[in-house]
Amino acid sequence: MSVSSETKSMIAKKSLSVGWPIILGIVLIALTMRSPLTSVGPLVGSIRESLGLSNAAAGLLTTLPLLAFALLSPFAPILARRFGVERTLLYALVLLMAGIAIRSMSATASLFIGTALIGLAIAACNVLIPSLVKRDFSHQVGLMTGVYSVSMNLCGAIASGMSIPLARNLGFGWNGALAIWGILVLLVALFWLPQARTSRASAGTATSGASKRRSLWRSPLAWMVTIFMGTQSLLFYVLIAWLPEIMTSRGLDEDSGGWMLSLFQIAALPVAFIVPIVAGRMKNQRLLVIIMTVLLFVSLGGLYFGGNAFISLWTVLLGIGGGCAFSLAMIFLSLRTKDAFDSASLSGMSQSVGYLLAATGPILFGLLHDITASWNPPLLLLLGVSTLLLLAGLGASRNRTV
Repeated sequence: MSVSSETKSMIAKKSLSVGWPIILGIVLIALTMRSPLTSVGPLVGSIRESLGLSNAAAGLLTTLPLLAFALLSPFAPILARRFGVERTLLYALVLLMAGIAIRSMSATASLFIGTALIGLAIAACNVLIPSLVKRDFSHQVGLMTGVYSVSMNLCGAIASGMSIPLARNLGFGWNGALAIWGILVLLVALFWLPQARTSRASAGTATSGASKRRSLWRSPLAWMVTIFMGTQSLLFYVLIAWLPEIMTSRGLDEDSGGWMLSLFQIAALPVAFIVPIVAGRMKNQRLLVIIMTVLLFVSLGGLYFGGNAFISLWTVLLGIGGGCAFSLAMIFLSLRTKDAFDSASLSGMSQSVGYLLAATGPILFGLLHDITASWNPPLLLLLGVSTLLLLAGLGASRNRTV
């Protein structure tokens, strides 16, 4: 039996009114999901000099979390069904705190071990937050996706801009500037603790016939969503790792390079909120995919061919295009599924394979720069990635469910 729009509206309002601790918790957890990663980019030069790393080795600082995403993502729904979504998220926050502390010990081994642990922790959050939204706010998926997307991008942008001032102006050093984000994670974990104590089984556990469902690995639509997730992640994490270096190669100082990375992420904030809401009301999202691609081509072309006069404009357009891609990837996990069980499963699949694809980006681009001594070939490669993103997006935007 169909549900009227009036009934849906009443259900949505009730969900938002009674679920405010979950809403605030989702926002706070989202704040911790980007800052431990985006704070690294502006400090790559200092870390490389301090520990004697090559560009390719420094690229591992971004690649390792992506490999961890790929490793844990398929198992996150299983952990949630065993321990409950809320409790699994609390465990992830504790692991995130441990990873941040270990990464900040000023040694090469601890740097990479801590980075891997951070990746494992964020992987669980990446998979389970969309499932939590689908479970508790199924009639407000677009709005809630926009809310946590903005939270992620906002804190990520702040972390990028604060890294150099914290490390140099306040004398924290690169390790202190990275460690300070552990305080935020601790505060979020304390807030989330009451939710974890009342953790209940994932909605997917109670879904009838779940074990009889067709495997998503056989679904062409699921693969389109997965490729879209991977290519947009590759694009984002390459830029997070190397955009400050690209900017300094264009004549900007390190402070300006770090703030350009912040500008890139700040520009994504409006679209991170608006795009999921708009996408949720469209029959298909192909127009948004096309707009996203045009923005990426114009901005990357501007960085390749243009001088410094319009470098801020290219950065803003790149942020808008990247923010649109990220928001579409997140909303596809809900729009292309029927319930929280399928959402968690698709999220696990797309983030496992997708981040494995994305993991090749930072180290490959660092290696390509080492070989060519120029950032132009990597920028051309990003244009190729944007083309693949367009093709996958057109497939993933079809009005169907897996």
